[in-house]
Amino acid sequence: MHRKPDGGWDKSRLPSRHVTEGPERAPHRSYYYAMGLGSREIGQPFVGVASCWNEAAPCNTTLMRQAHAAADGVKRAGGTPREFVTITVTDGIAMGHEGMRSSLVSREVIADSVELTMRGHAYDALVGVAGCDKSLPGMMMAMLRLNVPSAFIYGGSILPGQWRGREVTVQDVFEGVGKHAAGQMSLEDLCDLERHACPGDGACGGQYTANTMACVSEAIGLALPFSSALPAAYLDRDRYAQATGEAVMKLIEQNIRPRDICTREAFENAAVIIAATGGSTNGGLHLPAMAHEAGIAFSLSDACAIMKRTPYLADLMPGGRYPAKRMGEAGGVPMLLRTLFDAGLIHGDCLTVTGKTIAENLQGVVWRDDQDVIRPVSNPLSPTGGVVGLWGSLAPDGAIVKVAGLEHRQHRGPARVFDGEEACFAAVQAGDYKPGDVLVIRYEGPRGGPGMREMLSTTAAIYGQGISDKIALITDGRFSGATRGLCIGHVGPEAQAGGPIALVRDGDIISIDADAGVLDLEVDPISLEHRAREWTAHMTGYNSGALWKFAQLVGPAYLGAVTHPGGKAETHMYADI
Repeated sequence: MHRKPDGGWDKSRLPSRHVTEGPERAPHRSYYYAMGLGSREIGQPFVGVASCWNEAAPCNTTLMRQAHAAADGVKRAGGTPREFVTITVTDGIAMGHEGMRSSLVSREVIADSVELTMRGHAYDALVGVAGCDKSLPGMMMAMLRLNVPSAFIYGGSILPGQWRGREVTVQDVFEGVGKHAAGQMSLEDLCDLERHACPGDGACGGQYTANTMACVSEAIGLALPFSSALPAAYLDRDRYAQATGEAVMKLIEQNIRPRDICTREAFENAAVIIAATGGSTNGGLHLPAMAHEAGIAFSLSDACAIMKRTPYLADLMPGGRYPAKRMGEAGGVPMLLRTLFDAGLIHGDCLTVTGKTIAENLQGVVWRDDQDVIRPVSNPLSPTGGVVGLWGSLAPDGAIVKVAGLEHRQHRGPARVFDGEEACFAAVQAGDYKPGDVLVIRYEGPRGGPGMREMLSTTAAIYGQGISDKIALITDGRFSGATRGLCIGHVGPEAQAGGPIALVRDGDIISIDADAGVLDLEVDPISLEHRAREWTAHMTGYNSGALWKFAQLVGPAYLGAVTHPGGKAETHMYADI
């Protein structure tokens, strides 16, 4: 499709015809001549090559280089690349202060800005290059929203640091803050650790959110096999970027679009990969949001039901032994998909950006017994997945917890309530808690935050102090993929919506059973009704700007915290203009 008999391109059904074809588009073409294009390039499909490059953090610093390589692949395959850059808010830098309110909002801005650039300039296809927690799902959301032929490539993980004879990541630094506060680490050691934990380019080096969503990009079919495996510092990544540019041109010819690839079954595959890798709880937020763009109903409960029946196989940090680099060395996502497919746990007939199915891509992938990073299904780390959902009187809409490597799965104790993360972090740093407490951080949800902040600074401090097996923490906000301990996030309805978490008082007994998937507030319904009548919404203090706008539009976390009606409401699709 879209090829003429002479090998040229028929643009009569491609969006770029609106800016390149006919005498009335002479002014438009004059701009392209000004940028050095010739008539041949103007007559080819225009491919947007979007990257999230910036100098905010090392997860983004190689993205421009890889975008150039992807653009070269587009050129080699007969297309005309048009590179552009969108934003990234990097969670590691935003963590623990007001900046984290911008993190989830940035996912929407990334998707919106890519959509607007593609629409405004009538590009025919999209290559997306991203390297951080919200930029990966944001870029894939844009692909599903636009539904033009698209291919994704991850920027790659950071290499592990070396400190005193062991491998370390930024997680060790966050937890070092807690150790220092507890008198278990000197300031000199903490400062020495921070200089060695992050040795160069790339996203945080465990199975945190970025690497979780990178695995999703392969499992869901939007990225080439093995493309998420190599660390960012390896220049060989550029070969995968170039191949991604070439692949998108084949997708144009075959008219294969993201919604042909990302079916309901593909989203189920994505949930399986999150559970099997002990991935980030943020996957339970991003999969519903991505599905929403395609008009597919896929909620937190759908994702968690699949995760519950999936074995935990990849021995990756933070719950396991190995940094992300080791998974690539063990065979990457294809190796994991191999054992899952052989066990009948994934759908092999789902289409991918190779133009082939998952099963076809796995032909020739042979299980390796010489590695112990990825377990076979016959010998899992645990029979159920590393991420589970919880429901109950405290979370009617659900909540989520990472249980990979977690032994402390049941807890019952009195609530210590904090309206916002800062108050809780100060209490933890001061040791102002008791064994058995359930720390409740509320008014941190999508609306109430606003922005649904992550709480890694607090959870890492708890873990670093060595008391994560003695207390629990729950929030209507989020937790980083690097969080360890019994830390339950996404509690819904959120406090700002008047959910039960808004009614909790100090001393109320909260019961948690992660194995059973239960989160209950042991307060009689009549008392809760009285409290609800006295409750008033929290004043956020954000009355204008992007955070205000997000708070007005955002929906509940269990549906992905999305800000528009989604694919199901469409009467017009950009790809068909």
